[in-house]
Amino acid sequence: MNFLERTTKSERIFEGQIINLRVDIVKLPNGNISTREVVEHPGGVGIIPITDEQEVIMVRQFRKPLETVTLEIPAGKLSYGEDPYVCGVRELEEETGYKAKRVESLGSIYTSPGFANEILHLYMATDLYKGVFNPDEDEFVETEVITLEKLVEMIMQGEVQDAKSIIAILRVWQMIKN
Repeated sequence: MNFLERTTKSERIFEGQIINLRVDIVKLPNGNISTREVVEHPGGVGIIPITDEQEVIMVRQFRKPLETVTLEIPAGKLSYGEDPYVCGVRELEEETGYKAKRVESLGSIYTSPGFANEILHLYMATDLYKGVFNPDEDEFVETEVITLEKLVEMIMQGEVQDAKSIIAILRVWQMIKN
């Protein structure tokens, strides 16, 4: 089956510092016309720092869209054209005060493919050593070290709800179990 939707018209209706919003008019595979609202986002990186004792350095921070404090892996937004690896290494040190001798890809995920083009790149950082804790001036974060096993339990109990963190934690957990 042909799933392709051909864009016949596209109009950007908002340009912001983090996202842009556009409205596309598309021709559907059956010939009908429809409208798609698309959030444009440069993408991001999540990096899961694992200590030699299989503990994870997590970050607590307030998330305005949810009006709550979340527990997450360190993460950050890519600048347009920025290398995800470089962004991940930078965010690790900024948010946790640690650097890593080894950083490996855990793959990429689509965060909300129904309305956004954001791609999030996931990494695992090991062989950690002290760097400089230096969060952005508008970023208020607190680190918390939790065993990987405890984090898996917290996911299953609904205590960790951030999707990128859940995916990264479970991917690492599966890698270690195998």
